[in-house]
Amino acid sequence: MMTITEQNKRTVAVQARGLRKTYGRGETEVAALRGVDLDFPAGRFTAIMGPSGSGKSTLMHCLAGLDSVTAGTIHLGETELTALNDKALTQLRRDRIGFVFQAFNLVPTLTAEANITLPVALAGGKVDAEWFASVTTTLGLTDRLKHKPHELSGGQQQRVAVARALLTRPDVIFGDEPTGNLDSRSGAEVLGMLRRSSREMGQSIIMVTHDPVAASYADRVVLMNDGVLVGELDHPTAETVLASLASLGA
Repeated sequence: MMTITEQNKRTVAVQARGLRKTYGRGETEVAALRGVDLDFPAGRFTAIMGPSGSGKSTLMHCLAGLDSVTAGTIHLGETELTALNDKALTQLRRDRIGFVFQAFNLVPTLTAEANITLPVALAGGKVDAEWFASVTTTLGLTDRLKHKPHELSGGQQQRVAVARALLTRPDVIFGDEPTGNLDSRSGAEVLGMLRRSSREMGQSIIMVTHDPVAASYADRVVLMNDGVLVGELDHPTAETVLASLASLGA
């Protein structure tokens, strides 16, 4: 019989324990993370929020293996990221993590389809045609696949970036202000797609945002201030997020 501990491990996408991150030394030392303990459930959409300088972006970069930690451990499923060398970490990011950034990061000379399949091509893999069709249909891109980025709206370009992140079926997708360069309508489009990816495809999503409306699309909001966790909200609304941020002076 599976123990509660074993069951919990299987349902946690990313786990952080005792995370500390400092920059500089001596009088110039800055503590960006001060002992963070946090679990991110598999198949859920979590937003990380806090005032400027709260450590939210540093936390995401550490969780995604884009930055090293000063102390503590990070697990992606059963794999300890903080124990991997650079080569193994690069491979893990390629195979098991997806990224959606504020900048769309699309190759301007490639079609939407080629941009979506680029990570698979670079890895020398074969595209799963059925999954590709499912992802692009869900994201409403089937009639835009032959278009190049300059022929797409901002919202469509970001949906291409989301499709690219989903195509490899990563363990988790990290979003760094993914709607920061979009108007409100396009942003709502992309956030709705991320929420559907979580609810309909079982995708684990961790997003950093400063926008209470964007955070309201998540299942849970984690609040940070001065490098520590200060609370969380389940089933957030823009109003509850705004009130919580106001209490932090954000």
